[in-house]
Amino acid sequence: MTCTGHKGDTGLSAVIMAGGAGTRFWPLSTDQKPKQFLKLFGEESLLQKSLTRLEGLIPPERVLVLTSEAFVPLVREQLPGLPPENVIGEPLRRDTAAAICLGAVLCLRRFGHGVMAVFSADHLIEPVDLFQKALASAARAARTSGALYTLGVPPTYPAVGYGYMEKGEMLEEDDGIQHFQLVRFKEKPNAETAREYVESGRFFWNSGIFVWTVDAIIEALSEHVPQHVRAICRAADFDHTPRWRDVLKTALDPLPTISIDYAVMEKAQNVRFVAAPFSWSDVGGWLALQNVLPQDALGNLSRGRVLSLESRENLVFCENKDETVLLVGVSDLIVVRSGHRTLVAHKSRAEEVKKLVIQLEQKDKTP
Repeated sequence: MTCTGHKGDTGLSAVIMAGGAGTRFWPLSTDQKPKQFLKLFGEESLLQKSLTRLEGLIPPERVLVLTSEAFVPLVREQLPGLPPENVIGEPLRRDTAAAICLGAVLCLRRFGHGVMAVFSADHLIEPVDLFQKALASAARAARTSGALYTLGVPPTYPAVGYGYMEKGEMLEEDDGIQHFQLVRFKEKPNAETAREYVESGRFFWNSGIFVWTVDAIIEALSEHVPQHVRAICRAADFDHTPRWRDVLKTALDPLPTISIDYAVMEKAQNVRFVAAPFSWSDVGGWLALQNVLPQDALGNLSRGRVLSLESRENLVFCENKDETVLLVGVSDLIVVRSGHRTLVAHKSRAEEVKKLVIQLEQKDKTP
């Protein structure tokens, strides 16, 4: 099925995906206010940083934010400079293939046959100037080549929480930005395999940042998940009408829940990436704050009033900076205070917080 849009426009537009409901930042992150809306790094939330990062490169009127229907008011509150109609509430969650298909079809209809960049709202990227330089380079190459581009991050340690990409031949160097053919995607590895990847020098972290023309990604989606394109193109005819929400829900309902990586990127032939010259983190949990919080002489990282006695290498975060936490004879703990909720966990088991949060949510729902 062919989608229609404005003709002749080759400008750059962006889609920010902000529908996640992560639990690894409990107790600060909840299902009512997940991590993309939290001010973990300074005075802006991760979502606000995502839009600020585009200033001077992509105007707000060409930025769409896709989020859960329930978060639309919160997105509009945090991004007052974004046109209200550019915040798209998804009535059903169907993972990133459906979200990106929806974003591509709306970019085509609203902005024309240009280049589209896709980001997640919960990433931390610095410095901004190098990010914009890499993004602009990928956009130029995507426009001229028709390739599907992603941004690969040079690994700084053998992470087991990230997917990896294997580089092929270097295709070009654009003012210091290196472009590579992408050989294959690799899923999150075990520790030994991750070490092998990093030591080989052939693998990059998969950042989940994409750049392509809207025509190229719609063509790829049409080839690999045609039901997505058919359903969402039909629904897009009702964009800006009173029936939009109900029609979109009907379109999304029968679609399989599948990521863009599985649906398209691992199968597509013409996939390339640029090597990111910036630092990147998907801010997966509390340990992601280790490089930004103040540190005392014994390695304790903290926000809030923290006093310690014979305590080392702890991470303490207080939502209210005036709260006081005392540490006595403990090491390698994560301690978080938020409202009436407290988290205490060993650093080595930080990922297991999610299990308890699920139990807590189930318990709260039990009459």
